[in-house]
Amino acid sequence: MTTLPTDGGLPTLQHEVQRLLGRCLLRLQQYEHLIKAIVAHHEIAGPAHALESIRAARVADTASKTLGTLVGNLLGSYVVTNEAETPAELTADAPEDVISFGMRMHLSMSAEDFARTENELKELVLLRNNLVHHFIDQHDLWSLDGCRGAHDALVAAYGRIDQHFEQLRGWAEHMDQARRLTAEFVQSDAFHDLVVNGIAPDGVVDWPAAGIVRALREAAGELAVEGWAPVASAGRWITERHPDQLPAKYGCSSWRQVVHESRLFELRYREVDGQRAAWYRAKQDSAHSR
Repeated sequence: MTTLPTDGGLPTLQHEVQRLLGRCLLRLQQYEHLIKAIVAHHEIAGPAHALESIRAARVADTASKTLGTLVGNLLGSYVVTNEAETPAELTADAPEDVISFGMRMHLSMSAEDFARTENELKELVLLRNNLVHHFIDQHDLWSLDGCRGAHDALVAAYGRIDQHFEQLRGWAEHMDQARRLTAEFVQSDAFHDLVVNGIAPDGVVDWPAAGIVRALREAAGELAVEGWAPVASAGRWITERHPDQLPAKYGCSSWRQVVHESRLFELRYREVDGQRAAWYRAKQDSAHSR
């Protein structure tokens, strides 16, 4: 809280109004800086190798946005009334032949709380615009009464701005905690298996995303004769070059079982030197889609 100077002189009151206005504007700048950080970092999606450049582009794009635009971006994206898009939806337009990643953190509210928050944030934007563009039009700073009115208005404005700032800081802390938990998961073996090997935490294999399937395609490209590659030779080739991509990791007992279980390859048996041998090739629809 702040009180009017006791001497009541016009120059003194004008200086106090200037100080209070500056305090409001500084707090607003702190608010804008924090909301830009939330808008820029609460979501990211794209090919794994390009995530850093995508993040930098989001930061650069956010830097030039007005408070009104930032509030519009925040509502419905970070502050939501229902569940946010899943990572699969976030990466729906990503290339199919590269590893992609999508993440969105959000703060869920009831419809009533969301509507109230939306109105309060719109009022904050209006307050900011009035302070920046219209304050001297609304208050006669060349009279004692005008300065007293401006003083009271600025004290009330700072209280509202500071309340919004503390609310936003709480949201930022919520997001930062979620980011830390996400970072811990990203560094875990479970995340590596999910992204690189296509193995979900419950053990279910997403075969089109499986590392062993990529290795089989790579081996077929090197070993195929007239489009078909021997399964046994491919297994030895992969073991030498990708020793972490073995059938046991995917719950299979043999390379032939991997080929069969994935449903992404054709399997054929041929007689080679009097012995029955398995050969494989990518299914035509699978080869074109991956």
